[in-house]
Amino acid sequence: MTENKYHVPVLLNDSVDKMIVDKNGVYVDVTFGGGGHSRYILSQLEQGRLVGFDQDVDAEVNLPEDERFTFVRQNFSFIKNYLRMIPNAFPVDGVLADLGVSSHQFNTAERGFSFRFDAELDMRMNQDVVKTAKDVLMQYEEVDLRYVFKVFGELSNAHKIAYRIIKERANKEIKTIEDLKQLMGGLYMPHKGNTFFAKLFQALRIEVNDEMKVLESLLDQSTDVIKKGGRLSVITYHSLEDRMVKRFIKSGNIEGKQEKDFYGNLIRPFKEVNRKPIIPSEEEIKENNRARSAKLRVAERI
Repeated sequence: MTENKYHVPVLLNDSVDKMIVDKNGVYVDVTFGGGGHSRYILSQLEQGRLVGFDQDVDAEVNLPEDERFTFVRQNFSFIKNYLRMIPNAFPVDGVLADLGVSSHQFNTAERGFSFRFDAELDMRMNQDVVKTAKDVLMQYEEVDLRYVFKVFGELSNAHKIAYRIIKERANKEIKTIEDLKQLMGGLYMPHKGNTFFAKLFQALRIEVNDEMKVLESLLDQSTDVIKKGGRLSVITYHSLEDRMVKRFIKSGNIEGKQEKDFYGNLIRPFKEVNRKPIIPSEEEIKENNRARSAKLRVAERI
């Protein structure tokens, strides 16, 4: 399996070039996946080192044979603890995160991430965990389902979706993608089906993998993990992620509460490298549809 078939990296050059401040430094790719970003990072380093994190066992087929590379099969919410266990790897010069789902995960039907296929409702990025999308649909209370679809999917009719799921599961198991798609009939305009299901599946995926809490944990730890002058490079794919990253960079917390010192200067651990997020070119979007909603934010530790 080649890296390109597994996953096509988004905003490759910008995300890496703007992160590397020292070619002899230590860097972390917290979303190793197909290894596209990692291989490019290694190509730009001299005596530097790279640590890759990924919780998906499938990613291990892509590990580069490079003595400068260390792989950690773990969720990046544990980044600080694991970096401390690697000799001379803490603090680091840069951290890169390409959030969301890999091309491989989307295109592997049995993983259950894409509504293009029929498979069991899984959506686990780490297949060692227990909770699946099916469990969310079959076990959550109606109020919790409404929250998931309204907040994580930004669906205006979340209450109707939740009510229909509760009513259906009382008599029948919601087990597969096709079960869910048929159940949602009439809850979206026919010409907006793809948008509706993209939001619905996004909501379930975020809940199954606890993605927002994991991202919050990464951002909080980045203050300690990245040395002064080092950089944080984050690629987001939906407004919830981007909003959280933007607020953190601007204020040092995900709530966006800005604190000032005695002289009126903002107290924050990072400053923007680019005032506006970097977005893919039209050419990249044509070549890689996943890039359509991507935004890159880069910040420097101060």
